[in-house]
Amino acid sequence: MVFPKFRITGLCSSIRLSVRDMQSNPTTVRGAVDVRERRLMSTEIFINQGIHESRIAIVEEKRLAEIWVERPESERMVGDIYKGTVMAVLPSLQAAFVEVGLERTAFLQVRDMVEANSEEEDRSPRNGRRGRSLPNIQSLVRKGQEILVQIAKEPIGTKGARVTTQLALAGRFVVLMPGGDWVGVSRKISNHSERRRLRDIVRKACPEGFSVIVRTEGYRKSEKDFKRDLKQLVKVHERMEKRSKRAKAPALVHKELGMTTSVIRDLFTDNVDRLVVDSKPLHREICDYVKSVSPELKNRIEYFRDKRPIFDVVNIERELEKANDRNVSMRGGGALVIDHAEAGTFVDVNSARYVGTRDQEVSNLRTNIEAAKELARQLRLRDIGGIIVVDFIDMHEERNRKKVVEQMIEEAKKDRAKVSISPQISEFGLVEMTRQRVRPNLLHTHSEPCPTCHGTGRVLGPDTTLTKIERWMQRAYAANNERRFELRVHPEVVQ
Repeated sequence: MVFPKFRITGLCSSIRLSVRDMQSNPTTVRGAVDVRERRLMSTEIFINQGIHESRIAIVEEKRLAEIWVERPESERMVGDIYKGTVMAVLPSLQAAFVEVGLERTAFLQVRDMVEANSEEEDRSPRNGRRGRSLPNIQSLVRKGQEILVQIAKEPIGTKGARVTTQLALAGRFVVLMPGGDWVGVSRKISNHSERRRLRDIVRKACPEGFSVIVRTEGYRKSEKDFKRDLKQLVKVHERMEKRSKRAKAPALVHKELGMTTSVIRDLFTDNVDRLVVDSKPLHREICDYVKSVSPELKNRIEYFRDKRPIFDVVNIERELEKANDRNVSMRGGGALVIDHAEAGTFVDVNSARYVGTRDQEVSNLRTNIEAAKELARQLRLRDIGGIIVVDFIDMHEERNRKKVVEQMIEEAKKDRAKVSISPQISEFGLVEMTRQRVRPNLLHTHSEPCPTCHGTGRVLGPDTTLTKIERWMQRAYAANNERRFELRVHPEVVQ
Protein backbone atom coordinates (compact mmCIF):
# COMPACT_ATOMS: atom_id res chain seq x y z
CA MET A 1 0.00 0.00 0.00
CA VAL A 2 1.41 3.39 -0.99
CA PHE A 3 0.33 6.41 0.96
CA PRO A 4 1.52 10.00 1.39
CA LYS A 5 4.01 10.51 4.19
CA PHE A 6 4.87 13.36 6.48
CA ARG A 7 8.61 13.50 6.95
CA ILE A 8 9.89 15.35 9.99
CA THR A 9 13.58 16.06 10.34
CA GLY A 10 15.72 18.01 12.73
CA LEU A 11 15.81 18.72 16.46
CA CYS A 12 12.61 20.76 16.81
CA SER A 13 12.47 23.07 13.90
CA SER A 14 11.74 21.73 10.45
CA ILE A 15 8.95 19.77 8.87
CA ARG A 16 8.56 18.63 5.30
CA LEU A 17 5.72 16.84 3.57
CA SER A 18 6.72 14.51 0.74
CA VAL A 19 3.85 13.05 -1.27
CA ARG A 20 4.01 9.88 -3.34
CA ASP A 21 1.53 8.76 -5.97
CA MET A 22 -1.11 11.33 -5.02
CA GLN A 23 -3.94 12.04 -7.42
CA SER A 24 -4.23 15.68 -6.36
CA ASN A 25 -1.52 18.32 -6.36
CA PRO A 26 1.03 17.74 -3.56
CA THR A 27 1.17 20.19 -0.68
CA THR A 28 4.46 21.12 0.94
CA VAL A 29 4.64 22.20 4.56
CA ARG A 30 7.80 23.82 5.89
CA GLY A 31 7.51 24.98 9.45
CA ALA A 32 11.07 26.05 10.04
CA VAL A 33 11.60 27.97 13.26
CA ASP A 34 14.16 30.78 13.25
CA VAL A 35 16.87 30.04 15.79
CA ARG A 36 16.49 33.59 17.13
CA GLU A 37 13.11 32.70 18.60
CA ARG A 38 12.88 32.14 22.32
CA ARG A 39 13.04 28.46 23.24
CA LEU A 40 9.65 27.10 24.20
CA MET A 41 10.77 24.49 26.73
CA SER A 42 13.37 24.15 29.46
CA THR A 43 16.13 21.70 28.54
CA GLU A 44 18.83 20.32 30.82
CA ILE A 45 21.67 17.83 30.28
CA PHE A 46 22.93 15.58 33.09
CA ILE A 47 26.11 13.50 32.72
CA ASN A 48 26.89 10.56 35.00
CA GLN A 49 30.36 9.09 34.50
CA GLY A 50 30.90 5.70 36.13
CA ILE A 51 33.58 3.02 36.06
CA HIS A 52 31.74 0.65 33.75
CA GLU A 53 29.53 3.04 31.77
CA SER A 54 28.83 6.69 31.06
CA ARG A 55 25.29 8.03 30.80
CA ILE A 56 23.92 11.26 29.40
CA ALA A 57 20.32 12.27 30.07
CA ILE A 58 18.40 14.95 28.18
CA VAL A 59 15.60 16.36 30.37
CA GLU A 60 12.85 18.50 28.86
CA GLU A 61 10.27 20.21 31.06
CA LYS A 62 11.54 18.17 34.04
CA ARG A 63 10.84 14.87 32.23
CA LEU A 64 13.42 12.47 30.84
CA ALA A 65 13.38 12.72 27.02
CA GLU A 66 16.55 10.90 25.91
CA ILE A 67 19.20 8.69 27.47
CA TRP A 68 22.59 7.85 25.99
CA VAL A 69 24.60 4.95 27.40
CA GLU A 70 28.17 4.05 26.47
CA ARG A 71 30.24 1.17 27.79
CA PRO A 72 33.87 0.26 27.01
CA GLU A 73 32.81 -2.91 25.19
CA SER A 74 30.13 -1.15 23.14
CA GLU A 75 31.44 2.28 22.17
CA ARG A 76 29.43 4.21 19.62
CA MET A 77 30.51 3.53 16.05
CA VAL A 78 28.45 5.94 13.94
CA GLY A 79 30.87 8.28 12.18
CA ASP A 80 33.88 5.94 12.33
CA ILE A 81 35.75 5.61 9.02
CA TYR A 82 37.29 2.31 7.89
CA LYS A 83 39.46 1.13 5.06
CA GLY A 84 37.60 -1.94 3.91
CA THR A 85 37.60 -4.61 1.20
CA VAL A 86 34.59 -5.34 -1.02
CA MET A 87 33.71 -9.00 -0.43
CA ALA A 88 30.72 -9.28 -2.77
CA VAL A 89 28.75 -7.16 -5.22
CA LEU A 90 25.06 -7.99 -5.58
CA PRO A 91 23.52 -6.45 -8.74
CA SER A 92 20.05 -7.76 -7.81
CA LEU A 93 20.12 -5.70 -4.58
CA GLN A 94 22.25 -2.90 -5.98
CA ALA A 95 24.41 -3.32 -2.88
CA ALA A 96 27.75 -4.69 -1.76
CA PHE A 97 29.20 -6.31 1.35
CA VAL A 98 32.36 -4.72 2.73
CA GLU A 99 34.77 -6.30 5.21
CA VAL A 100 35.83 -3.62 7.70
CA GLY A 101 37.04 -5.82 10.56
CA LEU A 102 33.81 -6.00 12.56
CA GLU A 103 31.96 -9.16 13.62
CA ARG A 104 29.77 -8.99 10.51
CA THR A 105 30.48 -7.58 7.07
CA ALA A 106 29.08 -4.10 6.47
CA PHE A 107 26.28 -3.38 3.99
CA LEU A 108 26.76 -0.72 1.31
CA GLN A 109 23.89 0.40 -0.94
CA VAL A 110 24.35 2.19 -4.26
CA ARG A 111 22.48 5.30 -3.07
CA ASP A 112 25.07 5.64 -0.29
CA MET A 113 27.84 5.83 -2.90
CA VAL A 114 26.71 8.75 -5.03
CA GLU A 115 26.16 12.35 -4.06
CA ALA A 116 22.45 13.19 -3.83
CA ASN A 117 20.36 16.11 -2.61
CA SER A 118 20.21 16.10 1.18
CA GLU A 119 16.83 15.73 2.87
CA GLU A 120 17.98 17.87 5.78
CA GLU A 121 20.11 20.55 4.21
CA ASP A 122 19.62 23.08 1.43
CA ARG A 123 22.58 22.51 -0.84
CA SER A 124 23.72 25.15 -3.31
CA PRO A 125 25.92 23.61 -6.06
CA ARG A 126 28.75 25.87 -7.10
CA ASN A 127 28.56 24.88 -10.75
CA GLY A 128 24.79 24.38 -11.05
CA ARG A 129 24.89 20.57 -11.32
CA ARG A 130 21.63 18.81 -10.57
CA GLY A 131 20.91 15.44 -9.06
CA ARG A 132 21.21 12.46 -11.38
CA SER A 133 19.78 8.97 -11.52
CA LEU A 134 21.65 6.24 -9.69
CA PRO A 135 24.21 4.23 -11.70
CA ASN A 136 24.60 0.47 -11.44
CA ILE A 137 26.69 -0.58 -8.47
CA GLN A 138 28.81 -2.79 -10.76
CA SER A 139 30.20 0.37 -12.36
CA LEU A 140 31.21 1.81 -8.97
CA VAL A 141 32.90 -1.06 -7.11
CA ARG A 142 34.26 -4.53 -7.81
CA LYS A 143 35.00 -7.53 -5.65
CA GLY A 144 38.37 -7.25 -3.90
CA GLN A 145 38.54 -3.45 -4.21
CA GLU A 146 39.71 -1.45 -1.19
CA ILE A 147 37.53 1.56 -0.32
CA LEU A 148 37.00 4.06 2.49
CA VAL A 149 33.59 3.77 4.15
CA GLN A 150 31.92 5.48 7.10
CA ILE A 151 29.53 3.85 9.56
CA ALA A 152 26.02 5.27 9.04
CA LYS A 153 24.12 2.74 11.18
CA GLU A 154 25.51 0.48 13.87
CA PRO A 155 25.08 -3.32 13.72
CA ILE A 156 21.64 -4.27 15.06
CA GLY A 157 20.66 -7.85 15.86
CA THR A 158 21.75 -10.11 13.00
CA LYS A 159 22.34 -7.16 10.64
CA GLY A 160 25.79 -5.78 10.03
CA ALA A 161 26.65 -2.09 10.04
CA ARG A 162 25.39 0.07 7.20
CA VAL A 163 28.11 2.17 5.61
CA THR A 164 28.50 4.95 3.07
CA THR A 165 31.33 6.17 0.87
CA GLN A 166 30.07 9.75 1.25
CA LEU A 167 32.42 10.66 4.11
CA ALA A 168 31.50 13.50 6.49
CA LEU A 169 33.55 15.06 9.28
CA ALA A 170 31.46 17.00 11.79
CA GLY A 171 32.71 20.09 13.58
CA ARG A 172 31.02 22.53 15.92
CA PHE A 173 29.72 24.86 13.22
CA VAL A 174 30.13 22.96 9.94
CA VAL A 175 30.22 19.48 8.43
CA LEU A 176 33.09 18.91 5.98
CA MET A 177 32.53 16.42 3.13
CA PRO A 178 35.52 15.49 0.93
CA GLY A 179 35.04 15.27 -2.82
CA GLY A 180 32.15 17.69 -3.37
CA ASP A 181 31.83 21.28 -4.51
CA TRP A 182 28.67 22.69 -2.94
CA VAL A 183 27.72 24.69 0.14
CA GLY A 184 24.61 24.05 2.22
CA VAL A 185 22.94 25.71 5.20
CA SER A 186 20.85 23.99 7.86
CA ARG A 187 17.12 24.36 7.29
CA LYS A 188 16.76 25.28 10.95
CA ILE A 189 18.19 28.67 10.01
CA SER A 190 15.19 30.23 8.26
CA ASN A 191 16.33 33.86 8.01
CA HIS A 192 17.08 34.36 4.30
CA SER A 193 19.65 37.13 4.71
CA GLU A 194 21.51 35.11 7.35
CA ARG A 195 21.49 32.02 5.13
CA ARG A 196 22.93 34.07 2.29
CA ARG A 197 25.63 35.56 4.58
CA LEU A 198 26.64 32.13 5.89
CA ARG A 199 26.80 30.63 2.41
CA ASP A 200 29.00 33.47 1.14
CA ILE A 201 31.38 33.24 4.12
CA VAL A 202 31.79 29.48 3.90
CA ARG A 203 32.13 29.46 0.11
CA LYS A 204 35.14 31.80 0.43
CA ALA A 205 36.70 29.91 3.34
CA CYS A 206 36.11 26.38 2.04
CA PRO A 207 39.20 24.72 0.49
CA GLU A 208 38.98 23.20 -3.00
CA GLY A 209 37.69 19.65 -3.23
CA PHE A 210 35.32 19.84 -0.26
CA SER A 211 31.62 20.39 0.32
CA VAL A 212 30.40 22.08 3.48
CA ILE A 213 27.14 22.16 5.42
CA VAL A 214 26.68 25.00 7.92
CA ARG A 215 25.16 23.60 11.09
CA THR A 216 22.48 25.36 13.15
CA GLU A 217 25.06 26.36 15.73
CA GLY A 218 26.78 28.41 13.01
CA TYR A 219 24.00 31.00 13.18
CA ARG A 220 25.45 34.52 13.61
CA LYS A 221 29.01 33.16 13.87
CA SER A 222 31.85 35.17 12.40
CA GLU A 223 34.15 34.32 9.50
CA LYS A 224 36.92 33.67 12.04
CA ASP A 225 34.86 30.97 13.76
CA PHE A 226 34.21 29.16 10.49
CA LYS A 227 37.84 29.37 9.37
CA ARG A 228 39.00 27.91 12.68
CA ASP A 229 36.47 25.07 12.46
CA LEU A 230 37.30 24.32 8.82
CA LYS A 231 41.03 24.39 9.49
CA GLN A 232 40.64 21.83 12.26
CA LEU A 233 38.49 19.53 10.10
CA VAL A 234 40.92 19.73 7.17
CA LYS A 235 43.72 18.62 9.53
CA VAL A 236 41.58 15.68 10.63
CA HIS A 237 41.02 14.76 6.99
CA GLU A 238 44.75 14.95 6.23
CA ARG A 239 45.57 12.64 9.16
CA MET A 240 42.89 10.23 7.99
CA GLU A 241 44.31 10.23 4.45
CA LYS A 242 47.81 9.43 5.73
CA ARG A 243 46.52 6.57 7.90
CA SER A 244 44.49 5.12 5.05
CA LYS A 245 47.54 5.04 2.74
CA ARG A 246 49.66 3.23 5.33
CA ALA A 247 46.97 0.89 6.68
CA LYS A 248 46.19 -2.54 5.30
CA ALA A 249 42.48 -3.30 4.95
CA PRO A 250 40.48 -3.89 7.02
CA ALA A 251 41.51 -1.05 9.34
CA LEU A 252 40.04 1.83 11.34
CA VAL A 253 41.44 5.09 9.96
CA HIS A 254 39.30 7.63 11.84
CA LYS A 255 37.52 7.34 15.17
CA GLU A 256 34.57 9.65 15.76
CA LEU A 257 34.47 11.57 19.02
CA GLY A 258 33.28 9.70 22.08
CA MET A 259 29.67 9.89 23.17
CA THR A 260 30.15 12.64 25.75
CA THR A 261 32.24 14.90 23.51
CA SER A 262 29.95 14.47 20.51
CA VAL A 263 26.82 15.18 22.57
CA ILE A 264 28.41 18.35 23.92
CA ARG A 265 29.39 19.37 20.40
CA ASP A 266 25.96 18.64 18.88
CA LEU A 267 23.44 19.29 21.65
CA PHE A 268 24.91 21.79 24.11
CA THR A 269 23.60 24.90 22.40
CA ASP A 270 21.81 28.09 23.39
CA ASN A 271 18.61 26.02 23.74
CA VAL A 272 20.03 24.27 26.83
CA ASP A 273 19.51 25.92 30.21
CA ARG A 274 22.26 24.07 32.04
CA LEU A 275 24.64 21.12 31.85
CA VAL A 276 25.47 19.24 35.06
CA VAL A 277 28.32 16.70 35.29
CA ASP A 278 29.44 14.60 38.28
CA SER A 279 33.07 14.10 37.21
CA LYS A 280 35.61 16.84 37.99
CA PRO A 281 38.07 15.90 35.19
CA LEU A 282 35.23 15.72 32.67
CA HIS A 283 33.87 19.04 33.97
CA ARG A 284 37.25 20.70 33.30
CA GLU A 285 37.45 19.08 29.86
CA ILE A 286 33.97 20.29 28.88
CA CYS A 287 34.67 23.80 30.17
CA ASP A 288 37.89 24.03 28.15
CA TYR A 289 36.13 22.87 25.00
CA VAL A 290 33.13 25.18 25.37
CA LYS A 291 35.40 28.12 26.23
CA SER A 292 37.10 27.76 22.84
CA VAL A 293 33.96 27.34 20.70
CA SER A 294 31.05 28.98 22.57
CA PRO A 295 32.35 30.92 25.59
CA GLU A 296 28.91 32.42 26.23
CA LEU A 297 27.71 28.96 27.36
CA LYS A 298 30.44 28.34 29.93
CA ASN A 299 28.42 29.76 32.84
CA ARG A 300 25.74 27.14 32.20
CA ILE A 301 28.09 24.26 33.06
CA GLU A 302 27.83 23.01 36.65
CA TYR A 303 29.85 20.51 38.66
CA PHE A 304 27.65 18.22 40.80
CA ARG A 305 29.14 18.16 44.33
CA ASP A 306 26.52 16.11 46.19
CA LYS A 307 27.64 12.69 47.49
CA ARG A 308 24.38 11.12 46.36
CA PRO A 309 24.19 9.75 42.79
CA ILE A 310 23.29 12.54 40.38
CA PHE A 311 20.56 10.53 38.62
CA ASP A 312 18.91 9.79 41.98
CA VAL A 313 18.82 13.44 43.00
CA VAL A 314 17.14 14.59 39.79
CA ASN A 315 14.77 11.56 39.69
CA ILE A 316 16.19 10.18 36.44
CA GLU A 317 17.05 6.75 37.85
CA ARG A 318 13.41 6.11 38.74
CA GLU A 319 12.30 6.90 35.18
CA LEU A 320 15.05 4.73 33.72
CA GLU A 321 13.83 1.73 35.70
CA LYS A 322 10.49 2.04 33.91
CA ALA A 323 11.99 2.73 30.48
CA ASN A 324 11.70 -0.87 29.31
CA ASP A 325 8.30 -1.66 30.85
CA ARG A 326 5.71 -3.03 28.45
CA ASN A 327 2.96 -0.89 30.00
CA VAL A 328 3.36 2.87 30.25
CA SER A 329 0.85 4.70 32.44
CA MET A 330 -0.14 8.22 31.48
CA ARG A 331 -1.00 11.05 33.85
CA GLY A 332 -4.58 11.26 32.60
CA GLY A 333 -5.26 7.62 33.43
CA GLY A 334 -4.72 6.02 30.00
CA ALA A 335 -1.89 3.66 29.12
CA LEU A 336 0.37 2.58 26.28
CA VAL A 337 1.21 -1.08 25.68
CA ILE A 338 4.45 -1.42 23.69
CA ASP A 339 5.32 -4.74 22.03
CA HIS A 340 8.46 -5.44 19.99
CA ALA A 341 8.49 -7.85 17.07
CA GLU A 342 10.94 -8.78 14.32
CA ALA A 343 9.01 -6.76 11.74
CA GLY A 344 8.49 -3.67 13.89
CA THR A 345 7.07 -2.21 17.07
CA PHE A 346 3.36 -2.22 17.88
CA VAL A 347 1.70 0.17 20.31
CA ASP A 348 -1.82 -0.15 21.72
CA VAL A 349 -3.54 2.82 23.38
CA ASN A 350 -5.86 1.88 26.26
CA SER A 351 -8.22 4.12 28.20
CA ALA A 352 -7.30 2.07 31.32
CA ARG A 353 -8.66 3.89 34.41
CA TYR A 354 -9.43 7.12 32.56
CA VAL A 355 -13.06 8.12 33.26
CA GLY A 356 -13.26 11.46 31.47
CA THR A 357 -16.49 13.18 30.46
CA ARG A 358 -19.89 11.74 29.67
CA ASP A 359 -19.18 12.22 25.97
CA GLN A 360 -17.24 9.08 24.95
CA GLU A 361 -15.90 10.72 21.78
CA VAL A 362 -14.41 13.61 23.77
CA SER A 363 -12.92 11.20 26.32
CA ASN A 364 -11.32 9.10 23.59
CA LEU A 365 -9.92 12.21 21.90
CA ARG A 366 -8.30 13.45 25.12
CA THR A 367 -6.75 10.06 25.81
CA ASN A 368 -5.45 9.77 22.24
CA ILE A 369 -3.97 13.28 22.31
CA GLU A 370 -2.12 12.49 25.53
CA ALA A 371 -1.04 9.14 24.06
CA ALA A 372 0.42 10.89 20.99
CA LYS A 373 2.55 13.10 23.26
CA GLU A 374 3.69 10.22 25.47
CA LEU A 375 4.42 7.97 22.50
CA ALA A 376 6.73 10.56 20.94
CA ARG A 377 8.64 10.77 24.24
CA GLN A 378 8.86 6.99 24.59
CA LEU A 379 10.19 6.57 21.05
CA ARG A 380 13.00 9.02 21.79
CA LEU A 381 13.67 7.68 25.26
CA ARG A 382 13.78 4.02 24.18
CA ASP A 383 15.34 4.92 20.81
CA ILE A 384 12.84 2.74 18.96
CA GLY A 385 13.37 2.68 15.20
CA GLY A 386 12.00 0.96 12.13
CA ILE A 387 8.30 0.38 11.43
CA ILE A 388 5.91 1.46 14.20
CA VAL A 389 2.16 0.81 14.16
CA VAL A 390 -0.10 2.58 16.68
CA ASP A 391 -3.63 1.43 17.50
CA PHE A 392 -5.44 4.44 18.95
CA ILE A 393 -8.82 4.30 20.66
CA ASP A 394 -11.59 4.38 18.06
CA MET A 395 -13.05 7.78 17.22
CA HIS A 396 -16.00 8.33 14.89
CA GLU A 397 -15.45 11.94 13.85
CA GLU A 398 -12.91 12.57 11.09
CA ARG A 399 -11.86 15.92 12.57
CA ASN A 400 -10.87 14.21 15.83
CA ARG A 401 -8.80 11.58 14.03
CA LYS A 402 -7.09 14.40 12.16
CA LYS A 403 -6.29 16.17 15.44
CA VAL A 404 -4.51 13.08 16.74
CA VAL A 405 -2.33 12.75 13.64
CA GLU A 406 -1.52 16.47 13.74
CA GLN A 407 -0.50 16.11 17.39
CA MET A 408 1.85 13.24 16.47
CA ILE A 409 3.44 15.35 13.74
CA GLU A 410 3.89 18.28 16.12
CA GLU A 411 5.51 16.10 18.78
CA ALA A 412 7.81 14.47 16.24
CA LYS A 413 9.40 17.85 15.52
CA LYS A 414 11.31 17.48 18.79
CA ASP A 415 12.96 14.29 17.53
CA ARG A 416 16.42 14.52 15.98
CA ALA A 417 15.86 11.22 14.15
CA LYS A 418 13.99 11.22 10.85
CA VAL A 419 10.32 10.35 11.33
CA SER A 420 7.72 9.57 8.66
CA ILE A 421 4.05 9.51 9.68
CA SER A 422 1.05 8.53 7.56
CA PRO A 423 -1.18 11.63 7.22
CA GLN A 424 -4.35 9.89 8.34
CA ILE A 425 -5.61 7.06 10.50
CA SER A 426 -6.27 3.96 8.39
CA GLU A 427 -9.66 2.30 7.95
CA PHE A 428 -8.64 -0.14 10.68
CA GLY A 429 -7.93 2.67 13.17
CA LEU A 430 -4.13 2.42 12.86
CA VAL A 431 -1.41 5.01 12.32
CA GLU A 432 1.68 3.78 10.50
CA MET A 433 5.01 5.50 10.97
CA THR A 434 8.72 4.89 10.64
CA ARG A 435 11.60 6.26 12.71
CA GLN A 436 15.25 6.36 11.76
CA ARG A 437 17.20 3.51 13.30
CA VAL A 438 20.87 4.29 13.94
CA ARG A 439 21.79 2.03 16.87
CA PRO A 440 20.16 -0.73 18.98
CA ASN A 441 17.27 0.50 21.11
CA LEU A 442 17.34 0.72 24.89
CA LEU A 443 15.70 -2.69 25.33
CA HIS A 444 18.50 -4.45 23.44
CA THR A 445 21.16 -2.40 25.21
CA HIS A 446 19.95 -3.16 28.74
CA SER A 447 18.63 -6.71 28.38
CA GLU A 448 18.98 -10.02 26.59
CA PRO A 449 16.43 -12.72 25.62
CA CYS A 450 15.28 -15.06 28.38
CA PRO A 451 17.04 -18.46 28.02
CA THR A 452 13.81 -20.26 28.96
CA CYS A 453 11.21 -18.57 26.75
CA HIS A 454 13.79 -17.27 24.19
CA GLY A 455 12.25 -13.83 24.21
CA THR A 456 8.60 -14.79 23.70
CA GLY A 457 7.66 -13.96 27.28
CA ARG A 458 5.63 -17.16 27.60
CA VAL A 459 6.26 -20.74 28.80
CA LEU A 460 4.19 -23.92 28.55
CA GLY A 461 1.32 -24.24 31.02
CA PRO A 462 1.03 -27.18 33.50
CA ASP A 463 -1.53 -29.14 31.44
CA THR A 464 0.49 -28.82 28.24
CA THR A 465 3.68 -29.78 30.08
CA LEU A 466 1.96 -32.87 31.51
CA THR A 467 0.76 -34.12 28.13
CA LYS A 468 4.21 -33.40 26.64
CA ILE A 469 5.80 -35.58 29.37
CA GLU A 470 3.30 -38.35 28.67
CA ARG A 471 4.16 -38.41 24.96
CA TRP A 472 7.88 -38.38 25.73
CA MET A 473 7.48 -41.40 28.05
CA GLN A 474 5.57 -43.29 25.34
CA ARG A 475 8.35 -42.65 22.83
CA ALA A 476 11.03 -43.67 25.38
CA TYR A 477 9.21 -46.92 26.22
CA ALA A 478 8.79 -47.78 22.53
CA ALA A 479 12.48 -47.17 21.90
CA ASN A 480 14.07 -49.29 24.70
CA ASN A 481 11.22 -50.88 26.74
CA GLU A 482 12.32 -48.93 29.82
CA ARG A 483 9.67 -49.16 32.54
CA ARG A 484 11.11 -47.00 35.32
CA PHE A 485 11.44 -43.19 34.99
CA GLU A 486 12.33 -40.51 37.52
CA LEU A 487 10.62 -37.20 36.83
CA ARG A 488 11.55 -33.86 38.39
CA VAL A 489 8.85 -31.33 37.68
CA HIS A 490 7.43 -28.07 38.99
CA PRO A 491 4.98 -28.38 41.91
CA GLU A 492 2.18 -27.03 39.73
CA VAL A 493 2.68 -29.92 37.34
CA VAL A 494 2.63 -32.44 40.21
CA GLN A 495 -0.73 -31.12 41.36
